[in-house]
Amino acid sequence: MTTLRTTRARAAGFLTVITMTAVLAACSSGSDDSGADMALSEPGVSDGSGSDAGGGSAEDSATSREFGGQSGDEAAATGSTSGTATERAIISSGTVSLTSKDVAGARQDVQRIVDAQGGEVTEENTETDDDGETSYARLVVRVPSSKFDAAMQALEDVAVLRSSNRGSEDVTTQVIDTGVRVRAQEASLKRVELLLAEAKTLKDIIWIESQLTNRQAELDSLKSQQTWLKDQTSLSTITVDITAKHEPKADKKDDEPAGFLSGLEGGLDALAGTALAVATIVGALLPFAVVLLVLALPVWLLLRRRRATPQPAAPEA
Repeated sequence: MTTLRTTRARAAGFLTVITMTAVLAACSSGSDDSGADMALSEPGVSDGSGSDAGGGSAEDSATSREFGGQSGDEAAATGSTSGTATERAIISSGTVSLTSKDVAGARQDVQRIVDAQGGEVTEENTETDDDGETSYARLVVRVPSSKFDAAMQALEDVAVLRSSNRGSEDVTTQVIDTGVRVRAQEASLKRVELLLAEAKTLKDIIWIESQLTNRQAELDSLKSQQTWLKDQTSLSTITVDITAKHEPKADKKDDEPAGFLSGLEGGLDALAGTALAVATIVGALLPFAVVLLVLALPVWLLLRRRRATPQPAAPEA
């Protein structure tokens, strides 16, 4: 009897092990699909009965749904992006320094080139000389990236080229990453909005609204970065500096013919030089003359007085 009971117990245990093994195999084979269904299933938001035990809090349930769904969206977005050929995104920029006798004319030539390439002048700074003529001009232009090389070549031929620099940066990876993050964040916002519509308690509403605000701010930041990348990759920036070329003025005196007027001008110049020399000498001697006058005046007065005094007559013998 004891042996029979032992045999039955062993058979029951063996059947139990086989059953558990089959159940675990079935669960593991369908874990992917069941996980996805659970991520999109009805959220465990509290129904107002105050029971957070058993099913977990609303925050934990919403967070598990949110993060589980977000990873799926990111994987789907990454897979769709990697499956298609992506065009390279390049940020190009350049600098052109020119020298011209006519800065205003060179500036107009730059404007014509930019218009022909479908671009625009976004910034301009000009300076004028004492005569009111343009002596310096600085222009920042934006042209389509596909016409960057042609625009640079045309701008270098406007006037005398002093220097020219070009640069480029490949931001393809950054563009793709930003696009994926934007799509994932948009999907996340939609799920949080659904959770907010299903929330019934004040605690759940406050928590979900805070999550919604944070995700909206992050989405706005990502979209701003995406807009900047699109602007920089679609339009290239070129800075053009134009400086006036100064030439020495010709001496007009060499071109004037010799004659009466030339001789008269030379004589007047010589006379002016002589008068200047005499005035310089007089100015230098004037202090000494004043001192001599002060010293000699008393002596002259004394001698004059003696001459004016009559001498006594000599006695007759």
